[in-house]
Amino acid sequence: MDVRQAGRLLLGLALAPLLSQAAGKCERLIVTGSPDAPPYLWRDPADPTHLIGASADLLQQAAQELGIKVQVLYAGKRSQAQDEVRTGRMDMLLDAPLTLAGLNALDYIHPPLVRNDYLVWTRKDSSLIYETPADLHGYKGALSQKARLTEPFEDFAKRQLTLMPQPSLTQAFQKLLLGQVDYVVAGRYAGMATAQTLGIAEDLLAHSQPIDQPGLFLAISHDSACNEPWLRGQLAKKMTELPASGQAEAALQRNLERWKSQLQQPLSAPKQ
Repeated sequence: MDVRQAGRLLLGLALAPLLSQAAGKCERLIVTGSPDAPPYLWRDPADPTHLIGASADLLQQAAQELGIKVQVLYAGKRSQAQDEVRTGRMDMLLDAPLTLAGLNALDYIHPPLVRNDYLVWTRKDSSLIYETPADLHGYKGALSQKARLTEPFEDFAKRQLTLMPQPSLTQAFQKLLLGQVDYVVAGRYAGMATAQTLGIAEDLLAHSQPIDQPGLFLAISHDSACNEPWLRGQLAKKMTELPASGQAEAALQRNLERWKSQLQQPLSAPKQ
């Protein structure tokens, strides 16, 4: 072994504890997100201080494999949760939309944890034929105020569509059935569960081609002590593996049934 090889070996031995410490310095993540986005994330009726849902389950699974403890806590409505993470009081958002403003305070993990397909829903007896967004010109639509759409689609909708925000998806569907609007833009799973719970699934048609597909990202605060390359890299790897393995879809289906069960219990049903 020559002098240079010996030097590199000694340097590696000296750095090993530091690298190990860096990789393991994050032992716990305090995480939050939107409290009204089932089946991805919503407030736990049995323990309102915590959030549950597919996004929470997937992060818990990934973190467990990395040896990190995770708490998914309720931090208020969506804007309050985002403020908690932007300011560094909490480490991570579970369902961050990718925005230019968000990049000023957050590091996004790619790919997104899940993608939320927004579909066009019509009455089954409707004459509206939908294949592309241009087909909606001249028709009136509705959507829930809680819908989380991409910035490009929101810009398009403001310029090209007539979309009336409603306090809830239930009210949007009611307007559709009453003929007050021609279509509703709603998430695939939220629309499905709401329609089934209201007993109107047989009256509605969900067009299979998504009109928008916002990604729900893990986003770590710039001010989080856990924001370091090792963790971001490991989480990016997990976010790639989970959908490919089918675990993301399984978590969505499991939490869809969980949410539907809660919707059928009037005392604990979350507002949608």
